[in-house]
Amino acid sequence: MVKVKLWGSLRTLADGNEYVEVEASNFKQLLDQLSTKYPALKPQIKRGVSLALDGVIYREAWFTEISDENEIVLMPYMVGG
Repeated sequence: MVKVKLWGSLRTLADGNEYVEVEASNFKQLLDQLSTKYPALKPQIKRGVSLALDGVIYREAWFTEISDENEIVLMPYMVGG
């Protein structure tokens, strides 16, 4: 199981939880499991989310490996210039 910190508005979509745990070994599996476990997250996941893995932000890195040893933060897409 990986522990995921939900950032900002994502928490309200996951029953108010700041942290959730799911079985996943990569970013895609994480998103699939979160969509199943917390259906309210699914529309935001379809719009786009970013993953911070040990402080590095990834976007659309579907097969980036993750483990229970990583610090994982899920947030809406980070945009800017």
